[in-house]
Amino acid sequence: MSALRWALADGWTITRRDLIHWVREPAPVVFGLLFPILVALMFAYLLGGAMTVPGGGDYREFLVPGMFAMNMLFGVGATMIAVYTDARRGVTDRFRSMPMSAPAVLLGRSAADMLNSTLMLGGLVVLGLAIGWQPHHGAGPTVLAFVLLLLLRFALLWLGIYLGLVARGTGATTAIQTLEFPVGFLANVFVAPSTMPGWLGTIADWNPLSSTVAAVRQLFGNPGWGGGSWVTQHAVLMAVVWPLAILVVFVPLAVRRYRRLSC
Repeated sequence: MSALRWALADGWTITRRDLIHWVREPAPVVFGLLFPILVALMFAYLLGGAMTVPGGGDYREFLVPGMFAMNMLFGVGATMIAVYTDARRGVTDRFRSMPMSAPAVLLGRSAADMLNSTLMLGGLVVLGLAIGWQPHHGAGPTVLAFVLLLLLRFALLWLGIYLGLVARGTGATTAIQTLEFPVGFLANVFVAPSTMPGWLGTIADWNPLSSTVAAVRQLFGNPGWGGGSWVTQHAVLMAVVWPLAILVVFVPLAVRRYRRLSC
């Protein structure tokens, strides 16, 4: 128990450090909040007129849950850059040389990123409500939908932590940020996988992002693409399984890499 308290106390110290950085340098946080809002507005008002929603549903109610999930994906690059920057500047080595709990740096990083992601998700919720989106299935399914979104973000941030620890240069961080877009578009956020070539549609169906998008649309009672594949019909289940699988893989990898940074 003393080791756990030690880890939590040190982790909170690291979290506070990141929060203080946000206050002193708010530009990255503000840009991170405005970017998904601008993308959502672009699709809602510039491109939405060309989109057809299954069953004649409202396009904005279809769009907003997908933007929620896309915002969870976009956080991978931000986490990776933060971790890589600390490692490159020697901050991480300084932490490792101090008498502090070994997991505290990673726990603090993940807690700070989750607070940031929750803030950004809240901004998108306000935007969604302002442009006409709303959940229709009551408080319980709505809360579960937001839990699934944050669960996906929590899993992906550990992927970002690991990538930040293994990155050897700024080119790697740029590549990951660039890949966020094709991974996001190779899903059911904007286009039905059934309209893609067969093999590509299968990949899109099994994209973890697609499971979360389909699940939250279902829980919110918003229109979706549907589909006959097994993974689509069990979207809520897979929206839990995929993040847990990512955590099982990347949490141990990140912790081991952190401990071997000097190797």
